[in-house]
Amino acid sequence: MAALLALLSAGLGGSADFVGGYVSKRLPAPAVVWLSQCVGLGFVIAIVLVLGGGTVDRSYLFWAIGVGQALLLGLVAFYTALANGKMGVVAPIAALGVVLPVMWALVVGHERLSLGQCVGIGLAILGIVLASGPELEGGAGMRPLLLAIAAGAGFGVMTICLSEGSAEEPLMTTLVARTSLLLSLTIFLFASRRFTLSAMGWASAPIVVLLGLLDVGALLAAAYAMSIGLVSVVSVLCSLYPVATVVLARLVLKERAKPVQMVGVVSVMAGVVLLGAG
Repeated sequence: MAALLALLSAGLGGSADFVGGYVSKRLPAPAVVWLSQCVGLGFVIAIVLVLGGGTVDRSYLFWAIGVGQALLLGLVAFYTALANGKMGVVAPIAALGVVLPVMWALVVGHERLSLGQCVGIGLAILGIVLASGPELEGGAGMRPLLLAIAAGAGFGVMTICLSEGSAEEPLMTTLVARTSLLLSLTIFLFASRRFTLSAMGWASAPIVVLLGLLDVGALLAAAYAMSIGLVSVVSVLCSLYPVATVVLARLVLKERAKPVQMVGVVSVMAGVVLLGAG
């Protein structure tokens, strides 16, 4: 069940990236991100009101706030890196952030994996990097590379915090994380004076709502997967979202995938099979 939830998270996350990239070409990206985060937070609040949530133990709060802040820092570093470097260089480096939660689970969590699972994790991580379409030739300076490393670290720390908070309260961890992220994002956007809703119309509402639901759905699925499965395995499966983005771009926009990306997809599929069998 944990593996299925993790794959669902990857599928939803990849779909959110695809929809976000598509709509950001037509609408101001800061407004799209902010509104979609509001939608996602509203959705989680509705679930909490229906199902209830929260325990006497509030130890998850520290980790939940960490999820929101690490994710925001990762996103800021990632998009700043994209503005200064090539997608084919930045994305694969940022994707390597998945190594952090794997090492955390093995060293701190003392998780034990079979040989097949170890090979599966290696193939999956290799596939994630290749599916992102690495371009190793040419140089754009060190700044994009350092920002990409920072983005990967942010995403990795976010996953670690999510795994720790979700061990007790997956739903409340998601709620607090979204609230933390939205508050910091609002402050950041207003401080940078890049925030305006003037270009947003009602016609854009459905796509923004869809983006918000996909995004928060990915986080919820990941939280519940980590609450019942091995973090070292789940974190890798959740990180397969670039594959979903590549597949959607091929099916919907008829974009041609690079040969290296197809090799990455095959590597990911082999890794998933080994992880599932383990």
